Amino acid sequence: MKLRVAGKAFSDQRRAVRNGSVLIIVLWIAFGLVSIALYFAHSMSFELRAADNRVAGMEAEEAIAGAARYVSNVLANAQRAGTPPDTNAYRFSAVPVGDAAFWLIGRGNPQDPPTTAHFGLVDEASKLNLNTATTNMLLMLPRMTPELAANIVSWRSSANSNPSGGAESDTYLRLNPPYMCKNAPFESVDELRLVYGADLDILYGEDVNLNGVLDLNENDGAVSPPSDDQNGRLDPGILEYVTVYSHEPGMTTNGTARVAVTNATQLGTFLRGASVNVPPGRTYTSVLDFYFQSGISAEDFAKIEDQIRNPNIDGLVNVNSASVAVLSCLFSGAGADTNKAVPLVAYRESQAGPLTSMSWVKNVLDARAARLVGPYLTGKTYQFTADIAAVGHYGRGYRRVKYIFDTSDGAPRILYRQDLTHMGWGLGKQTRDTLLLAKAIR
Repeated sequence: MKLRVAGKAFSDQRRAVRNGSVLIIVLWIAFGLVSIALYFAHSMSFELRAADNRVAGMEAEEAIAGAARYVSNVLANAQRAGTPPDTNAYRFSAVPVGDAAFWLIGRGNPQDPPTTAHFGLVDEASKLNLNTATTNMLLMLPRMTPELAANIVSWRSSANSNPSGGAESDTYLRLNPPYMCKNAPFESVDELRLVYGADLDILYGEDVNLNGVLDLNENDGAVSPPSDDQNGRLDPGILEYVTVYSHEPGMTTNGTARVAVTNATQLGTFLRGASVNVPPGRTYTSVLDFYFQSGISAEDFAKIEDQIRNPNIDGLVNVNSASVAVLSCLFSGAGADTNKAVPLVAYRESQAGPLTSMSWVKNVLDARAARLVGPYLTGKTYQFTADIAAVGHYGRGYRRVKYIFDTSDGAPRILYRQDLTHMGWGLGKQTRDTLLLAKAIR
């Protein structure tokens, strides 16, 4: 009897152990299945976020494409050829396109805080043209070296001519990889990367994302690239000041040829037809020189300014929008006092509205300075940069593309397109904070 009881107890104990083992195995299997489920759920959450970001990126890309068409329409409907569109006539900041939005990254008053982002179209004629600037003009650019200035002129000059004594193909063929000196005009500003001596510090300076804003990483010393002096000011490289696109048309909007002021016969005929009386027997070096010497009123000059031109129509700098740095380059190349650039810009900035003529220059410059620098100046611009940045829903999917528009033939056309997304955030800290706040509220 006792043996039966003991055997039964032992059997129950074995059964309990066996059941416990099965429970442990089941728990481990359940734990494994749950872990796998959690792993795949976590992976799919990343996939979902990645897909959502991709959708936001596509929204931003479509917004940029729409913005390019919008800019083209704005330029096509500009009230006056050769004049930047009125900033009150178009939108350029946080413009909604469905769930996306776009901005036109621009440039503002240098007196504003350097951390402030500015928006709008950029006037390409406010910059120094790499294909027409002399060595002395190039030397006045910030961060420029004498060697690089000479090499830039050599790069664009023919193989049979090396007026600056800069690097030629024998220098470039020693590089790794080797290549030939172009010996032809620049086709884009980025072509400077190929010119011997043009390192990144000279080209970009502190503004590594080319947005004209002093970002946090551009004012932290040696903490993060780029190398900066942490002085609270943005010190850009030469890319900020140069272009290859500035060009004026040889025809007016009604199809008649513009008259070169250096052609006395044609100019006299034109002025008689326009009922403008000027002293006879004088020669002029430029449109600005003509205005100074002729003695005509600012009103009469404004009427004919679009119909006369300098002998050279490539690379003229718009005195109504150029910076002190660019104007100083022109004065240096013309052999005039470079300090005259400062009062020019100061007078321009003191005016209530945008200036569309060169007549105001007579209030600042003397006749000698105007005669020297006049051949390089204009009051018009026909090429514009639309540096378009966009985000999709919830401020995600950031994209940035730069377009160069040319209106010299009448209808706007795109000369150049460059994706700048890889350069990082270009809208400044304030816009980022605004987007983050809007996302948090939602």
